[in-house]
Amino acid sequence: MTKILLLSDTHSHIDDTILKYVAQADEVWHAGDIGDLNVTDTIKKLKPLRCVYGNIDDAKARIEFPLHNRFMCEDVSVWITHIGGYPGKYNPAIREEMALNPPKLFICGHSHILKVIFDKKNNLLHMNPGAAGKSGFHQMRTMLRFVIEGDKIKDLEIIEIGKK
Repeated sequence: MTKILLLSDTHSHIDDTILKYVAQADEVWHAGDIGDLNVTDTIKKLKPLRCVYGNIDDAKARIEFPLHNRFMCEDVSVWITHIGGYPGKYNPAIREEMALNPPKLFICGHSHILKVIFDKKNNLLHMNPGAAGKSGFHQMRTMLRFVIEGDKIKDLEIIEIGKK
């Protein structure tokens, strides 16, 4: 059983509330737009981190983290990228790979809108945790928390960190 904290779009912001949830997770996954690498450095001191860079991230972030991160967590294939789109409207840059080799769990950020959708066509779960940072148009800062056990994704929770 692996407890995951999923966040995105921190835009250089990290605070004690985010770190409280980091401490409760087994792993932290960040779906890009990190901003200052102090965010990921702070998380990595506490928990294992899987991360991708986003469109606002600088050359240092792009050296440290990939654009796409595909891996297995227990028996669940995972694909994290920053600009991924949504079921039926995936980013053109990933559509072919999505059709040929879909993961069980597809994660993206970028929109600052929290969404969890089951993609029937590709038989996968799509997650976007919204934005944990303070920059952007979103009103509520959000993250997701869930458990992976074997090939199951379960116990999904929406975390509302608070208004910007």
